[in-house]
Amino acid sequence: MALARSLRRTNPITIVLASLLAIGFLFFILSPTSTAAFTSQERHDDAAQNPLSPPTKPFRKAQSAAGGRRAPPPVVHYNMNNVTTSGTAANNRERILVLTPLSRFYSEYWENLSKFTYPHQYISLGFIIPKTREGNAAYSALQSAITKTQSGPIDDRFASITILRQDFPPPIQSQDEKERHKLENQKIRRESMSRARNSLLFTTLGPSTSWVLWLDGDIVETPPTLIEDLTGHDKPVLVANCYQRFRNPDTKEMDIRPYDYNSWTDTQRSLEIAKNMGRDEIMLEGYGELPTFRNLMALIADRSPERNTSEIMELDGVGGTALMVKAAVHRDGAMFPPFPFYHLVESEGFAKMARRLGWKCYGLPNYFVRLTPI
Repeated sequence: MALARSLRRTNPITIVLASLLAIGFLFFILSPTSTAAFTSQERHDDAAQNPLSPPTKPFRKAQSAAGGRRAPPPVVHYNMNNVTTSGTAANNRERILVLTPLSRFYSEYWENLSKFTYPHQYISLGFIIPKTREGNAAYSALQSAITKTQSGPIDDRFASITILRQDFPPPIQSQDEKERHKLENQKIRRESMSRARNSLLFTTLGPSTSWVLWLDGDIVETPPTLIEDLTGHDKPVLVANCYQRFRNPDTKEMDIRPYDYNSWTDTQRSLEIAKNMGRDEIMLEGYGELPTFRNLMALIADRSPERNTSEIMELDGVGGTALMVKAAVHRDGAMFPPFPFYHLVESEGFAKMARRLGWKCYGLPNYFVRLTPI
């Protein structure tokens, strides 16, 4: 049988070379890509170990079936336009990030937190704890409380919990109230607190977070509807009024008194004082030797049983004891300045920074949260 004319004209060597080229091409396509440089120990150590880790880090790569090689981490897409912040947060399944700088652990704090009526599956918690003797005790107690809650009924469990250990020493060792509030300790203490808050925020804020609730670790008494009440106003920055229970020496009975003086509005007098201050000086509230002449939200509260807890006022400075912030405000760059910012630091500096970014700050003078009694 005669060969086809096209085959008779083809050199056998050409056929062999073409076959070898085809085999090489198929081997190149089907063989694993050369990724040894990207699966080194360094990359292995940097991968997150579980799905509760901050979402900005890659998940640990899953084992592939062939040869024990690890598949590359998935590419996750987040549509930030789908992250809503509304006055009906629970209905819209908006995720809340509760952040707490923790130097001491109060069981009443955890009990109060556990009673929040906002669906716990939409609440993530974040803590930052100093590496001190008190901090170590707080860490141990917090771990015990978390283990009990997260192994309990499904409805009581929180979506995720992150605990950070502070990577810098605290400026003052004692966390006693008198020591913490000495005037000479305020600047370094609040600058250090700013660093801790920023570390906690930047580590835990995820792309699906709608709101951030800053809740101090000594806040032991709030309405169980705290999250619903604060988000219900749909304000960019909103702070509750922090009071403290104490035994009144005059009546010999338990009473309440204002505690957090960092929520205020400026006056012409306070603006003049700031204008004449040195570059690195800061203004502080609650010290008779340094009057600021601001209008303090803590002092205008209505304590009567029939008070309007929904009354709202615009503020120039905010405290951080129970502060609800839309995550978009933090994503815009508003953080807690650990340096004098318009003569303000920490939460008051945050309020000034938020306003400079175009966000307004508000307070609820008649809505109380309370810290540990004395």
